[in-house]
Amino acid sequence: MSRVALVTGGTRGIGRAVAIALKERGYRPACFYAKDDKAALALKNETGIAVFRVDVADFADCSNGVKAVEAALGPIEILINNAGITRDASLHRMRVEDWKAVIETDLGSCFNMSKLVISGMRERKFGRIVNIGSINGQAGQVGQVNYAAAKAGIEGFTKALALEGAAHGITVNTLAPGYIDTEMVRAVPAPVLEKIIARIPVGRLGEAQEIARAVLFLVADEAGFITGSTLSINGGQYMA
Repeated sequence: MSRVALVTGGTRGIGRAVAIALKERGYRPACFYAKDDKAALALKNETGIAVFRVDVADFADCSNGVKAVEAALGPIEILINNAGITRDASLHRMRVEDWKAVIETDLGSCFNMSKLVISGMRERKFGRIVNIGSINGQAGQVGQVNYAAAKAGIEGFTKALALEGAAHGITVNTLAPGYIDTEMVRAVPAPVLEKIIARIPVGRLGEAQEIARAVLFLVADEAGFITGSTLSINGGQYMA
C-alpha cells in the first residue's frame, strides 16, 4: 500500500504543487489548510486529495487533524511542514502579535506536527519529514526579523530532530526555497519584483514544481542516508 503523506499549507503555492506531485508518484497525500476554503475545495475536486481545515499554530487542532487524516487514510509516514505566513515590518514598528503569529505558525507548527507523528514513525521504523525553510532564513531580509528567525529556527530544529530519528529509520531535512512564482511573490509590487529577479543569477523566479521534485527525492524510501541537511533551491541567489 502506498505511503500516506501529509502536507501543511497544502492547497496553494508550493504546498499544492507538492501534494499533486506526491499523488502523481503514487503516494496518498492529505493537505492541511488555514482559511481558503475555495482553494481547498478546488484542489479536492480537481485531484481527489483529502483536505482538512486546521490551525497549525494550535497543538490541539493539529492533534484533531492528524487523527482525522489517519482515520481516513492510515498512519502518516511522510510529513511536509510547509505552512507559513508573513507579517512584515521593521523591528521598531513590528507589533508583538505579528512576531508571535509568525513564530507560532512557521516554526511552532513544525513542533506541533512532528510531535504528533514522530512516535508512530519510531514504532514503524520509517519516517520522512521535510521542513520548508527559506532563503531569508539563511541570508536575512529587511522587515522580516520574525520570518527570518522562524525559518532559521527550522534549520536547527531539523538538525536536532534528524539526530533523534536517525536510528529509527526517520530522516528529517530542510528545503530552503528562494523566490518562487507563487501568489505571495506575485503580490510584490512590480518594480520591487524586478529588482528581486535581477539579483537571481539564473534570471528568473523558481517554479513550485521545482520544489516539489526535491521533496519527492527526499521522501523516497531510497533517500534514507540523507538526513539533517538543508537543500537550497534559489537559482544561485544565496550560497551557504
